Amino acid sequence: MSLTAAIRREYIYVTSILRTVLMLRRLKPDARRTIVDIVEDWARRTPDAPALYYLEQVMTYGALEARANAYANWALSLSLKQGDCVALLMENRPDFICAWLGMFKAGLCVAMINTNQRGAALAHSIEIAGAAHVIVGSELAAVLPEAEPFFTVKPQLWIEGAALGPANASGDPSNRNLDAALTDTRSPGPGPRAGVRLKDRAFFIYTSGTTGLPKAANFSHMRMLFMISGFLGGLEPNRHDRIYNALPLYHATGGICTAGMALARGGAMILKKKFSVSEFWSDIHKYDATMFTYIGELCRYLLNAPPGPHERDHHVRAITGNGLRPEIWRQFQKRFAIPRIVEFYGATEGNVSMLNYDGTVGAVGRVPDYIQPMLPTRVVRFDVEKEMPVRGPDGLCIECEPTEVGEAIGGISQRAGRNFEGYTKAAETEKKILRDVFKKGDAWFRTGDLMRRDEHGYFFFVDRIGDTFRWKGENVATSEVTQALSTVPGILEVNVYGVTVPGMDGRAGMAALVVDGSFDIAGLAPRLAGRLAHYERPVFLRLQPQIAVTATFKQRKIELVKEGFDPAAIADRVYWLNPATQAYEPLTAALHALIVEDRIKI
Repeated sequence: MSLTAAIRREYIYVTSILRTVLMLRRLKPDARRTIVDIVEDWARRTPDAPALYYLEQVMTYGALEARANAYANWALSLSLKQGDCVALLMENRPDFICAWLGMFKAGLCVAMINTNQRGAALAHSIEIAGAAHVIVGSELAAVLPEAEPFFTVKPQLWIEGAALGPANASGDPSNRNLDAALTDTRSPGPGPRAGVRLKDRAFFIYTSGTTGLPKAANFSHMRMLFMISGFLGGLEPNRHDRIYNALPLYHATGGICTAGMALARGGAMILKKKFSVSEFWSDIHKYDATMFTYIGELCRYLLNAPPGPHERDHHVRAITGNGLRPEIWRQFQKRFAIPRIVEFYGATEGNVSMLNYDGTVGAVGRVPDYIQPMLPTRVVRFDVEKEMPVRGPDGLCIECEPTEVGEAIGGISQRAGRNFEGYTKAAETEKKILRDVFKKGDAWFRTGDLMRRDEHGYFFFVDRIGDTFRWKGENVATSEVTQALSTVPGILEVNVYGVTVPGMDGRAGMAALVVDGSFDIAGLAPRLAGRLAHYERPVFLRLQPQIAVTATFKQRKIELVKEGFDPAAIADRVYWLNPATQAYEPLTAALHALIVEDRIKI
């Protein structure tokens, strides 16, 4: 790296982090100024300025404040005490923001329920938050009967927007129409929230998880403002910015980071009900967006789409998110004329957060040595088979050398943003804490992510713990295999995982692929031979019409792992890497039987 590039790197980092630190100085556990006070200030100063765009609607800051007041006054009419929780089950629309602002005004906290949950999972999420009342968008009222048998004590359900969609309502006479109660738009004043401090809970946000029922992560007002401050310092949004948001509001990236960037600076959030590839750039053009947020595979979906008239005809100056894969980074930025990409890393419940301020391709963030005392984030050696950090003869963990892969961990302290607020259940909280790490008595948060950190402090995501697997005595990172496959012409989407083969140690690599007509399976094996070690090359392939993802575009693997590689049990075409020919060939039931019986070595 040239001296000029190094100076530029440090200048961008230092100025960005200083802006953030100046904001963080005001965030003390016992401070009282929350996001409510910030929005109220903007409503007083610029009541006619747009706060939210949704479809053809424009909600000004004055209207946002009035609607939030109506929610607050309704909540104050209930027999609730400060700190009690109200659950919110609603799709993306302005009332989602108004509802949680109103609950904060009333001194309450909010459980942000995943709109995809059904049955037992839905009931569980409401009950572990202790919510006696649930605000339900009428568009989701029909899912409530599925959850009712699983409630220990059924909460009071309030249906909002019933006049807009009565056909969607569950028809349960015990459900109340919230519309009629949202009439008093006068400010309740600061009294109802007078006892609320930044250290108090603002939200329950649910981890997506891979198995079992959802876990509710505690999310304080302090953590909320800490998170927002990072984006304000890194991207410097202003009151003229319009930030496009097609991500779920019940999730931290869409509901807190994106909304916070807009509302904290008096700007506007352009709210989309659901992400649409075909409408994305038209929306960006229509609303004259200046920023947008992304997550997971959203960028790949846009890149795979055919060229559109507005994909470069826009005024976007910066985008931020996580999950933009290195192999498509430059191509995405060039095709869509994005001046600046700020990738970030941060778990909903964790204390490890960082931003890649300067756009270094592939990095999820940066924590240079000189900032480690303030943002202690380390990478420690990790045993993939035991799924635990390695400890030395002294019983302490071993920090990785530069570029060595290990688990990323964050030091736990009471400093702003460094505390681990945990879950509703103490046992689940303790599982995420690593103790006696570098000295006896210290405590660090386990991210559950394998990363490597280079000599300049850039962090690069490698894999989720559990996704990396052992095959032929070697560790296989699914992300590295994915990256290699994604560069192959004709492959549109990739999902890599390990499957159990009877009689074999470890797990064999398998890749689910979405391909187009230009995909040449005959040429795949030779191409991968030049990119991947022999143990990294997928043993099995599965061609699918589409890859299953979560609502936040994270690929689903659990079901694929369970289904394995049996062609008789899978409707998709399955191939195997024939060791004799070193080519991918169709896997028949007869061949599958020979592999399972250990009569063919793979």
